Parts: sequence; C-alpha cells; structure tokens
Amino acid sequence: MSAPTTTERMTRLLSLVPYLTARPEGVPLAEVARDFGVPERQLRRDMELLWMCGLPGYGPGDLIDLAFEGDRVRVTFTAGMVRPLRLTTDEAVALVVALRALVELPGLAEREAVSRALAKVSAAAGHAAERVTPVALSVDAKEQALAVVREGLERGRALHLTYYVPTRDERTERTVDPLRLLLVDGRWYLEAWSREVAGVRLFRLDRVDDVRVLDEPSSPPPGVPLRDVDAGLYQPGPGSPVVRLRLARTARWVAEYYPVEDVRELEDGGLAVAVRTADVAWAKRLVASLGGAATVEEPAELAAAVAADARAALTRYPADGQLPATSAD
Repeated sequence: MSAPTTTERMTRLLSLVPYLTARPEGVPLAEVARDFGVPERQLRRDMELLWMCGLPGYGPGDLIDLAFEGDRVRVTFTAGMVRPLRLTTDEAVALVVALRALVELPGLAEREAVSRALAKVSAAAGHAAERVTPVALSVDAKEQALAVVREGLERGRALHLTYYVPTRDERTERTVDPLRLLLVDGRWYLEAWSREVAGVRLFRLDRVDDVRVLDEPSSPPPGVPLRDVDAGLYQPGPGSPVVRLRLARTARWVAEYYPVEDVRELEDGGLAVAVRTADVAWAKRLVASLGGAATVEEPAELAAAVAADARAALTRYPADGQLPATSAD
C-alpha cells in the first residue's frame, strides 16, 4: 500500500474527532481502521498526531485527548473540533484575500482546488468579498525556490542548490537529482539524491538561497528508497551517537516528541532517556532551550560544552543578578 498523501491524512484527521464523538461509548480500533480504510498501524499514527493538536496554549487541557480501554478508543476532549465553523465578515474577507494570494503563487500544484475554495468562500461572504481590493504580493525566496524545484521535477532535470546548513553555519553548493517534494509540519522539503554525498538527503526550501534547473537529466540510482515521513523527519540511524539526558518533570514532553530509548522514571517525577542523533549540535541546542530542565549525562564532551555555554551566558549578567537600567528612547 502506498504512503498516504498529506491531503488524505489531513482529511482523515479532521473526520476522526467528530466520528469518535458520535460514539461516546468507544469504538474498537479495528472497526475505526476498517471504516476509514487504513491499516490499524496507520490509524494509531494518526491518533498519536491528534494528541498534539488543539487550542493555543498547547498544554494539558488544550489538546485533543483520547482514551484507550482495551481495544477500544474514545475521545474525551475535542478541543472544539465538533463545533460548526462560522466566519465573521472580517474572517471571511481575510480568507478571501489569503486564497487570492495563494492562487497567484508560481508553481502552485493545487491551483484548481484553491480556485474552487475561493469561489465557495467568496459566495458565502457575499457583498463583503466584492469590496476586497486587489492585493499586491511579493513572492518570497521560498516560493520562488518551490516553483523552480517543481519545474525540475516536471521536466526531469537535475538541480543546482546553494544551501544553508545551520549546524555548521555555512553555505554549500549541491548538485542533486530531485525525487519529490514534501510538505511536513507546514514546511516544504525537497527529497533528492545528493551527488556530493552519494545519498538521499532532505533540503528545507526556506534554507535554499539559490536553485537552478540544469540542462542535464535527473538520474538518481534506480530503486532509491524514499523516506517514510509518517515516522517523522527525525530518523537517526542505528549507528548514530547516543546522548543520555536527565529530564525534569516539566521536560517529560521531550520523550513524547522525539524518538528516545531506555526511558527510565526518576524519583523526582522526571525521566532518564537516551536520544540517538547524528547531530550532537542539535542535542546541545535542545538542552539549552530547556533552560535547566535537562542535564547531559553522556557524552562527557557534550556535557562540558553545555556547561561552558551556561558559564559564558552568566558572565553577561552583573554579580547582583540585576540587569542595568536602560533609558527610554
């Protein structure tokens, strides 16, 4: 069975909550999977994603909540997804403007679908939509890159990229054979065979400084496996280094958000986990972003680097801990 498209999965996610709400006593997982025409494994992935969807705040009490009782599942908090959508005039006009802007983007794949949506929203908005004046748009670099990449895919041509690598803070030149475009978590990615490293790589389009379609044909090796993005973009190999962390109670979410190994409960309510990553610099940024709610146990080099960064940050503050007063402009 082929991997589900983004559109198919989004449609299913939007339907799951009202489907479960209409069955408050719960439904067997096998029955839900059969009704939606997907394997039970895919259904479980969808439900794991639903757990991270909800209302602004995105904490306990804000996110969609599901309860599993044996082989049955039911929804215990809908986050408002069962309420009918009623747009105010301002919201309808804003949506019309956004759709008109979207339909003008170069290389848009679903232009016909967007046009149909625009017609429906405009009809629902009535006279308010007629008063929307034309909007001048400047297409940003990401959209320009998207259009060029789509051209390369459609023509079967290789691409030359100037690509920014944030972990090394450098720009690299790549010649790639494009395989497909992916939209994951609101970001566009190009999956391509990189000739420089002789392997498949993902390139975030908002990090592409320049892209050109080459005259030569795209020629990736036959049978190159595509990444299963349903398992997440972050998929370290079994040989990647292991980082061992102690997470405070407030940072337990890390074990749910990232693939971790050797999860162990701590007496203070925290967790000890192992994270396998090919990018130790990423782990360093993660620990720093948790603001003291995570400490590095291994490797020692990473723990020393995090401690050195913390000491350097502390030197920016006065000994009394008070920031100097600043005058208003």
